[in-house]
Amino acid sequence: MSHDHAHDHAQEQGKPHRHPNQPDDPPPTGHYQVMAVALRELLVEKGVLGADEIRAQIERMDARGPHLGARVVAKAWTDPAYKARLLADGPKACAELGIELDGMRLTVVEDKPSLHNVIVCTLCSCYPRALLGLPPAWYKNADYRKRVVREPRAVLKEFGTELPAAAEVRVHDSTAELRYIVLPLRPAGTEGWSEEKLASLVTRDTMIGVALPKKG
Repeated sequence: MSHDHAHDHAQEQGKPHRHPNQPDDPPPTGHYQVMAVALRELLVEKGVLGADEIRAQIERMDARGPHLGARVVAKAWTDPAYKARLLADGPKACAELGIELDGMRLTVVEDKPSLHNVIVCTLCSCYPRALLGLPPAWYKNADYRKRVVREPRAVLKEFGTELPAAAEVRVHDSTAELRYIVLPLRPAGTEGWSEEKLASLVTRDTMIGVALPKKG
């Protein structure tokens, strides 16, 4: 299929052709969006994929977000045996909670009173989307990717996170093969809290390591 044919197939009077029961999209605004819609419609037309399969996958992706990672953190805070399994094998421990990582290799790094962990991808924007959803714009920004390696404390301070001078800051560089999340320190004063209530203290930025959990 030629480039021109794909482009023509994707448009009808300037708009993408719509197959019955196909997932709705905002109007394509760029060349690659037009091509993506055209490819998807061709796959549906040829019977390679069904519209229901595409819709189910879109809904599955939309359901991913920081709330999943927060569940994992809260479980680790309340269950020492689970925490040990999480640190040993992140994907397997996530699967225990019904969270599938689709083959993604995940390492969970644990904060300690004398150690704070921060995550970055220095090459692009590799990120544990299955647990945290879409990465924030600043995570993909070249300024963050360069500076957090060279001057992590200064970058953390810009996020409002100041650490004790004696604490070590360790930066972990994600890759296409390996992703990280931070298991932060459990806030004081949360003894006896339910996992659901504990999860409310955990944010996306907490699991990247640029912020601390909300206070209990």
